[in-house]
Formats: sequence, structure tokens, C-alpha cells
Amino acid sequence: MAPIDSTALIARAEAISKEFEYGADDVRKGVKEFLRLMDVGLQNDGEAMTMIPTYVTSVPNGTEKGVYLAVDLGGTNFRVCSVYLTGDSKFTLTQSKAAIPKLMMTSDSHTLFSFLAQQVKEFVDEHHGDHFAETADHHLQLGFTFSFPVDQRAVNKGYLIRWTKGFDIADAIGKDVCELLQKEIDALGIPVTVAALVNDTVGTLMARSYTSPGKTGTLLGAIFGTGTNGAYVEKLSKISKMTKPDSGVGEYDKSTGEMVVNTEWGSFDNAMQVLPDTLYDRQLDKNSVNPGIQMFEKRISGMFLGEILRNAILGLQKDVGLFSAATIEETAALNTPWSVDTSVLSYIEADDSEDLATAKSVLEEQLGVSAAHVSTEEARAVKILVHAIGKRSARLSAVPVAAILIATGKVKPSASLDDAAETKEELDVIDIGVDGSVVEFYPGFEKYLREALREVPEIGSDNEKRVRMGVAKDGSGVGAALIALVAAKMAGIPAAFAADEL
Repeated sequence: MAPIDSTALIARAEAISKEFEYGADDVRKGVKEFLRLMDVGLQNDGEAMTMIPTYVTSVPNGTEKGVYLAVDLGGTNFRVCSVYLTGDSKFTLTQSKAAIPKLMMTSDSHTLFSFLAQQVKEFVDEHHGDHFAETADHHLQLGFTFSFPVDQRAVNKGYLIRWTKGFDIADAIGKDVCELLQKEIDALGIPVTVAALVNDTVGTLMARSYTSPGKTGTLLGAIFGTGTNGAYVEKLSKISKMTKPDSGVGEYDKSTGEMVVNTEWGSFDNAMQVLPDTLYDRQLDKNSVNPGIQMFEKRISGMFLGEILRNAILGLQKDVGLFSAATIEETAALNTPWSVDTSVLSYIEADDSEDLATAKSVLEEQLGVSAAHVSTEEARAVKILVHAIGKRSARLSAVPVAAILIATGKVKPSASLDDAAETKEELDVIDIGVDGSVVEFYPGFEKYLREALREVPEIGSDNEKRVRMGVAKDGSGVGAALIALVAAKMAGIPAAFAADEL
């Protein structure tokens, strides 16, 4: 077989990479459309970007104290945690984990929820038994992270819409999952109250707000990982769908004038009015389990970036004979849909060596392309694709961040920022909590996200500098406990006991 034409190879890789360019005008159009769909979702139920009211009406500031429980049913494991808040933006966490027996995933609601309650009882007996033996009238407040679709109608009330992830328990559909868990907890006689139903994105916001430096409340919790979503603090007056007749809205605290909204922004622009689109995106969507849905998520999150890269490499292979000297098994990851992990992109992006040895090694180990038969120019061509896909992901991720900064009035005109600089006033920090493997580990992700923020006229360089991003770990644990705290305060219930009593 004739050797590959390196010049043609690089030229074609660069041509494909240009298809992934997401310029300043694109960012601005995206922000404008995101703002429009935010308003639509805040006014109406049933929209693609659902803008779900969470009934959480305040965020912590780091001074909170006490001990709260959190449980997390997110798949095949059930986790129980107790979080000790010490009031100085710090905490300690104790946890246990139990596998859900497979038979319980398709049994009945009593069988499943009694098993969950039993795990809570064993945890409380082990870690809090001595305290409750003396003060049985105190109830621990519990935040319940339940990672399945629910129709939430109060901070502690949510009706199951459908099961996913291998669960199929028919008699639980349409039931309040908090009530199902509370009933089984009460049957065991343990002093625990299910105080809040928790979305992990909201938990990310709460965890960051508690641990962030200073007393500035966190505006936004954003996940850029396997999937993507964001929750932010909105004015109650803008969530007009909650005041419509027959809205089914439950009780909530109106005194703060605010509520955390779960945007479900993974479904931003399913109509494809402004999102970028390439052949490789279309191939991915066509072969996904939900064509036409979560179109924003499919362009930026970890579940999908590896498959976009795989499609683009196959395109380059078809166009100019990439890897023509290598033997690639039919069963190799490169030839198998959904088999390329996003970590592949991170490793290749980070390889700045002259011979791209790491990139070659990753191609062999992760894609099944023999490194001995991969030229440096072929590895360079793949890196060109990787860089374009990753950079587009980061710049797209700036769209919801910018829109929320604008919608909530957090950005300031340049003139006022100049005045503040002249008078040496300290500008307000805009604090954002982030979580997820893409934002945490992908090389250059935050850099490119911030670059795109600066290109939005309402934000610019000065406002972008005010944005402080910090990783908020364990929204389903620490964040859920903090939501239980807020829910208890809303109900006028003090902490079960203070951290300094332990």
C-alpha cells in the first residue's frame, strides 16, 4: 500500500476541524436563544428546556451548623451519608454504600423502599445510636437524591414519572417517592424525616455555596461531565408558571423572593435553530437512544465527545486513508459505536511532545490502532480533530453561563466597572460551582469557556474577571444534606444537634 500523503492528511484534518469552529457570532446567537428559551420555560410547563422550580428558596453561606443525612439512589447502588457542618465553610462526611439486589429493581415499591429504609436504620444505629438513645425526640433531617424523572411539587414531594437505569417497578409510577421512603422509615421507628427531594445539579450549587470563599452566595451550579445541566438562583417574580391557575404548585417560602431553578439545559435548542451541526454530530444523534433530544448535551458532554471523535476519525480514514498501514480489528473500539471514552481526548489534547508518543499509545490502547504503524503525522491529524471537538465543547458551555449572568442582572456596564476601579471599590464576585470530569480534567476547558464569555458584549473582559469558578464535589451527598438543612429551616425545624455536640 502506498504511503499516506502527509500534506493531504493534515489539510483534510484541518478542513474537518474548521467544521467544529464555534465563533464569537455563534456564541452571541446562542446566548440570545438561550435567554429566549429560559423565559419560555419559566412561563410554561412542558417546554423542552423545562426550567423546573425546585422549591429551594435560599442557598447556604458557610455559617450553617449541624448534622444532616443524605441518601442517593442513582443506579445500582444506594448511598447513605451524614454530613457534619461546622459553620466555617467546612464539613466532615461519613458514608456507607449498599448494592441494590437485582430482584428488587423489578419487584414492588414496598420491597425496594423498605430495603432503602433498612440501610438508613443500620447507618443511624451505627453512627448516631448513642445520641438518639438519650434524645429520641430529635429527628435527623434527610435529603433524598433520586436520579429518576419526577414531577416535583414541593421541596419534599415528587411524583415518579418513569424509571430508567434498569429499574421497573410499576406500582411506584405516579407515587410521591419521598412519601414512599418516609412510610418505610416510620415503620422501622427511626428518628429521621425525609425533608427534601434533591437534584444533583441543585446539590452542586448548594455544596459550592457552603464551601466557597467569603460570604458571596453561589449563583449557579453547573455540571459538565458525563452529562450536563445547570441550576441557578432566580427571582420568584420571573417564574410566572408557578402562579398560573391549576399549576399544582405546593407550599414554599416566599420570604426570600428567590428560588433555585433546575434548567435541564441539556435539551437547549433541540429544534436546532442555533446549535452547530456537522456530519459527525448527525451520525451520533441518529445512532443514539434518543434521536432529536438533548441536542446541546450531545455536543459538549463526556458521554458523547468520544463518539464524535470516533466518527470524525472514520471520516478522515475514508477521505485520505488514515491508519492505512495499521491493522485494525473489526472489533476494535474505533470500529465499535460508543466505545471511545472522552478520556481519550483529554490524553491526546495534553500531549505536547514532538513525536506525540502518548497520543500514539492512547490510539493503540483505547482505539485498537497499532502504535507501531501510526506515524507522527497521523497522530497529529487526530490531535487536530481532538482539539477542535474539545474547544467547541468548552465554548458551547459558555452559552448557558453567559445567559444566566445576563438574565439575573449580575453583569455590570463597563462604565460602572471603570468607576469602581477608579475608586478602588471591591467588585462583587460572581461565584459559580462546577462539577464533572470534563470541566475538571479536560485540558484548557475553563480557558476556552472564559474566552467565549469575553466575546459576549454584555459581559466582556471586566465582567468575566468577576466570575469565580470552583469545583463543588459531591452534590448528591453534601449538597443534598444542605438542601435538607434549608428545607428544615423553611419548616422552622432546628438542627437535630449541633456539630460541637458530637
